[in-house]
Parts: sequence; structure tokens; C-alpha cells
Amino acid sequence: MKKEFMLYIRNAVDAKAALTDDEHLAFIKKCEVYIGRLKAEGKLIAAQPMVREGFIISKKGGSWTNISIDPTKEVQVGYYHIRASDIDEAISIARENPEFEFVPSASIEVRPIKMKEEQTDFVYPNS
Repeated sequence: MKKEFMLYIRNAVDAKAALTDDEHLAFIKKCEVYIGRLKAEGKLIAAQPMVREGFIISKKGGSWTNISIDPTKEVQVGYYHIRASDIDEAISIARENPEFEFVPSASIEVRPIKMKEEQTDFVYPNS
């Protein structure tokens, strides 16, 4: 049975700014091929890039805080929601991501998704 995993893509600063227009286009095309292959293999649930701007919100006591994401630091720039038989397969899928070929500062966080609460048998919705 396949399990679900999140691959969180992270880059430092504006890592792709150093790419030429042709390199950026080559990167996008390789991502499209990577996404297409994962989709054809039934391993991809969703994948999207993220804009570098946004907020981190928190609450202490009754007070909310909104902190702007600092795009000059390492930020999450995209995600892949995938299916894999185990964490090793998920890591293998992440290692094939074109991000590593084009962006020296790239890193990918690989995280299993909790599908069900063991104590209550609550099954989280997946669509």
C-alpha cells in the first residue's frame, strides 16, 4: 500500500536569479518532464511552485503576530505531494528533482503524511 509524503522545496535567497533565460527555461522544462513522469507512474498527487512573499502567523495568549517572510533567507519555494511505498522511495523521488541540477542552494524536506489518528481512528480527508 502506498503512503503519502510531502516534499518541501527550499532555496536560499533568489537562487534562480543567477540563471540565464535559457537556463531558466531548461529548468522549467525538466520540472515539467519530472512532474509528467511522476503523474504517469501514479506517484504524484499535487505539485506547485510558491511565491516567495507571505506571512508566518503565530498566537501567544490572545495576541496574533504576522511576520513577513524574509525572501532574502532560505524559503520554501514549492512542494510535491507524492505517493511512495516508504520513506526510502520518497527520498529517491526527491533526489531526482531538477532543482538540484540548477540551484546549488536547493534542499528538499521529505516528510511522511499522517493518514489516520491511531487513538481515535479518525481518517484525515485526502481530497
